[in-house]
Amino acid sequence: MKKSLHFQIDPQSGIPIYRQIMDQIRYYIASKTLVDGDQLPSIREMSQSLTVNPTTIVKAYNELAHEKALELRHGKGAFVLEGALTLSDASRTEAIRKSAQRLVVEASQLGAEMEETLEILANEWEQTRGTFGAASNFKESKLADSDSGVTGALELKRKSAAS
Repeated sequence: MKKSLHFQIDPQSGIPIYRQIMDQIRYYIASKTLVDGDQLPSIREMSQSLTVNPTTIVKAYNELAHEKALELRHGKGAFVLEGALTLSDASRTEAIRKSAQRLVVEASQLGAEMEETLEILANEWEQTRGTFGAASNFKESKLADSDSGVTGALELKRKSAAS
């Protein structure tokens, strides 16, 4: 059974596109969203959905196969190998922290306030999680006990900042 995955490419990031794809596949494997035997999208599907050259996908898949994260079966596709990658809780937290730091720096450089940034983040979370079929309880479970979601998070942030 193929899983619905969400890949996002940023051509302006300075990171080669094939590396961005590799990193996202690594994260899916490390988080156990992809497990042993799971099939990745075909080269054609992936290149069309991301609007990139198929050779870019081939390069990403080949590199991951070289790392023993994937097995490429001629005519069948790319499959996750058993025990391919693991990610400790500390490593996972650090990866999220680095992404958050980039977001904070870029939002600050654009003159955005914390409230605006958190609102955009919550909206993107909902849209992205919905894109690949995972039910998201982000607003209810992570932001606050209030009905207003983001506003509740901002109130919690303000209270903790005031302490």
